[in-house]
Amino acid sequence: MAKEKLVFQPMANRNPDCVTEFTFLNGRAASPVDLMDRGAALATHLTAPRVISLTGPLGAGKTHFVKGLVRGFGSTQEVSSPTFTLVHEYEGGRVPIIHFDFYRLESSADLQALGWHDYLRERSIIAVEWGDRIPECLPDDALHVKISIDGDGRLIEIGSIG
Repeated sequence: MAKEKLVFQPMANRNPDCVTEFTFLNGRAASPVDLMDRGAALATHLTAPRVISLTGPLGAGKTHFVKGLVRGFGSTQEVSSPTFTLVHEYEGGRVPIIHFDFYRLESSADLQALGWHDYLRERSIIAVEWGDRIPECLPDDALHVKISIDGDGRLIEIGSIG
């Protein structure tokens, strides 16, 4: 099977602290490797600080997307879901990647207890699985990645809200 070509749609960068233009890629990923490739491709267009909210049902591939994102930033650290630890930090790339999982959090108070505001002050990329669980804590300029299950593949929609 031939590898699907990534389709990029340019959009203006909404983060005034970043000097590059983002391109947002949308489309179908046929496998976990394709999801990781999309994450790695997105990483080449991001600068820190940036928050990325990932949404989708259980098993959609949010963690696979983050694996690619971490790889795209140049880190070789092993990426795993932070479902039970709630947050993982990955070093060794261009910038630190902070990987949150909001799935088990009940409220914004739970998130604040983890030091959310401290993380937001860092020059890092923050990837948030289940960001739609506590959307009021996401910055207005957060990038949103929606992954939907489509048969044996996944549909990816990347953009900003607002």
